[in-house]
Amino acid sequence: ERLAPGRPSVRFHTRSGVLEVGREGDRLVMDFPSWPVTPAPADARVAAALGHNPTALFRCERDYLAVFADEAAIRALVPDQGQLRALDRLGMIVTAPGSDVDFVSRYFAPRMGVAEDPVTGSAHCALAPYWADRLKKGTLTARQVSGRGGELTCALRGDRVVLKGRAAFYL
Repeated sequence: ERLAPGRPSVRFHTRSGVLEVGREGDRLVMDFPSWPVTPAPADARVAAALGHNPTALFRCERDYLAVFADEAAIRALVPDQGQLRALDRLGMIVTAPGSDVDFVSRYFAPRMGVAEDPVTGSAHCALAPYWADRLKKGTLTARQVSGRGGELTCALRGDRVVLKGRAAFYL
């Protein structure tokens, strides 16, 4: 949009491989690998770090995924960053059904120097397959309810997750 306005897509070389970002109207489209989740046993350290006990806990590629009953619970969380940093996973995804979207989430990764990420593409690599299975839907609406927040459309395409959303320029 800024450096090459006519280009339909750009490719980023990342630690995880090539990430291609395209356009669809006023939204950007990214294609990520899917990160299926596996159940994890209840963990008192997770509950202590989050300040509340999730209804279910899962592991994915690099993070925990903690499920709560409703959107209000997600919005009210004030996690202990030190305790999150001490956990054995890189980050903590928290999620619940949304009041007017399929699901809401937040993402905390103090081990990477990120107290809370405003909108996290990689977290949706786990969120999309989890909610697609739970809701029996291939395309989902999502809202990350951080301070800045953002809305995404997530589509599960085999072992890939296609994310669509708007960018917030900050530099």
